[in-house]
Amino acid sequence: MTRARQDRLLALLTQDGDWVTAARLADALGVTPRSVRSYVTALNSRVARSGQEQPGAAVESGPQGYRAGPDAAQALQTTAGDAATPRDRLHELVRDLLEADDGIDVHETADRLHVSGATVEADLARVRAVLGDPALVLARTGSRVRLHGPESAQRRLLSRLVHEEMDAGPFDIAALRRALGDDAPGARPFGAFETALRAELGEHGYYINELGIADVLAHIAIAVDRVRQGRALDGAFSSAGSAADEIGDLLATLVERHFGVHLGAGDRQHLAMLLLTRVVTPGPSTKPTAAPEVEAVVRDLVTAVAEQFLVDLVHEDFIRRLALHVQNLQLRAHEQAWSRNPLARSLKSTYPMIFDIAVSIASGLQDRLDITVPDDEIAYIAIHVGGRLERSRRAAQLLSATIVCPGYYEMHELLRSSVDRSLGQSIEVVDLQTRLDPAWDEIQTDLILTTVDAPPLGERVVRIQPFLTDADVDRVQAAASRIRRSRRLAGLRGELERYVDAAAFVSPLPRDGEEQIIRTLGGLLVAQGVIDDDYVQRTIERERLSSTAFTDALAVPHAIGMTATRTMIAVGIADPAVAWGDARVHVVALVAFSETDREAFQTVFEQLVEVFSEHESVQRIVRRGGEFSSFLDELVAVIDG
Repeated sequence: MTRARQDRLLALLTQDGDWVTAARLADALGVTPRSVRSYVTALNSRVARSGQEQPGAAVESGPQGYRAGPDAAQALQTTAGDAATPRDRLHELVRDLLEADDGIDVHETADRLHVSGATVEADLARVRAVLGDPALVLARTGSRVRLHGPESAQRRLLSRLVHEEMDAGPFDIAALRRALGDDAPGARPFGAFETALRAELGEHGYYINELGIADVLAHIAIAVDRVRQGRALDGAFSSAGSAADEIGDLLATLVERHFGVHLGAGDRQHLAMLLLTRVVTPGPSTKPTAAPEVEAVVRDLVTAVAEQFLVDLVHEDFIRRLALHVQNLQLRAHEQAWSRNPLARSLKSTYPMIFDIAVSIASGLQDRLDITVPDDEIAYIAIHVGGRLERSRRAAQLLSATIVCPGYYEMHELLRSSVDRSLGQSIEVVDLQTRLDPAWDEIQTDLILTTVDAPPLGERVVRIQPFLTDADVDRVQAAASRIRRSRRLAGLRGELERYVDAAAFVSPLPRDGEEQIIRTLGGLLVAQGVIDDDYVQRTIERERLSSTAFTDALAVPHAIGMTATRTMIAVGIADPAVAWGDARVHVVALVAFSETDREAFQTVFEQLVEVFSEHESVQRIVRRGGEFSSFLDELVAVIDG
């Protein structure tokens, strides 16, 4: 039983917010329902109450399954009572290796941890796997093991440990100390430091990016911990600019005041650059610009994706802001010090099209600027793209409405004013009928909001009161959501019936990993003459760039570029789910689009993800969709509601 799976189970329950069956949790984790029950017991034991006499309520159990309990957050922040869980031992070994100049002895470590020598040997193999940096080398002489590498690389390793703890739950001092050890800064001085840092940055005219602040605070804690151990970074060779020097001095003053640690030139410059490239941006008094060569690359890539995806992105302000972000990204790539994005998973599942545009831009950046762009950094690009597209997206989602309200003094005008005020962001009132018997059949708006009885005209008719109530607002919003969803999915149904074929359907899928599944599904499209082997290889390369598991049930692998001879989708069903990136999926839909079907891409891509984001729909399709005809029948039935 691993703590990581326990934490993953609790994260799933927290995200869902409702009851989840043991079978569904087992499917998501790739374990049995019996293991799920064991994980729940272990999670509740982390928050035992009344002097350890009774289990806590990290997870609640009931006839409908499990849901997150009132102690869920505490359970994520609590170190397991058994300190010898694999992840705890791994982190302790890494800390010992980083702190001991002469290394550690395998036998002495086994005795101290109360495990066998074979267990420590296995843990050391895991340490080698997580190093992930050619500058770090685990050397061995007899039973003694040492970690060699520059201080900057050792800090990157510590950063990965901290991020593992942050991934398991919200960032806090407890998570930080689990990764760095009990000598790391405590909650009281660190809280005062953070407050002072925010205030000082504001006084110096900087805006704070809240998504990156926790990441930088973790790096500051690592620097304080390492300098205390006499492991400062080498001195800076030259100034990194007036802004970096100013922030470096500010940080040094605050660190010495709150932690009693003196930062040398190397640490000042390192931490200043972290702040400048992750957290702070100049205020309105200045308009910084990126280097001309960076802005030229960004302009080319934005123009290309705007044409490819048929989106409105080519705007000077957007290009300038994105170019500044990319310039900072270059600096982070050079230092291999990536910025974590807590919204990455939700952005991918909620806005798959926007995320895919960001992936295309990231792919171009990798080729043109010779940098690596991981998923968290792609999510930041997606935020830039989504911000630019949000205004036009909202306008497209507005539904037209007619109000039917008898004309009596100003009652009808007051009602219209109330509707505009309460519902103006989702509907637009284009007509006001004041007769008791309007020509109902002639009303063509998306919604009819009526205070009088109306003939049966479907779900677009919503009965409301002459003086709008909160219940009226809720009913109108619900009806508007149903109509928007129905329209979106109606387009999907038509497209799927054109593009999905029995010749490109596999059930069950092979369980040999993402690349083999892509080759299997891609091979079916190659046999149909839709794509070639190069398209399959580019799909694999796209998958390596960022996982296409856009929901907990669906992966949509595809290549960058619409080069298929015609549009076709190869579908594979897996029951139980197969591992895909850091998720598990039931359905894999390899999509190949031709240049002539660019407009259909957005419809199919986003709406397919929407359908498979609903767990009940997924289970219905998977359980009954073993054959192509039944799969298509169930999919259409789900779309039709």
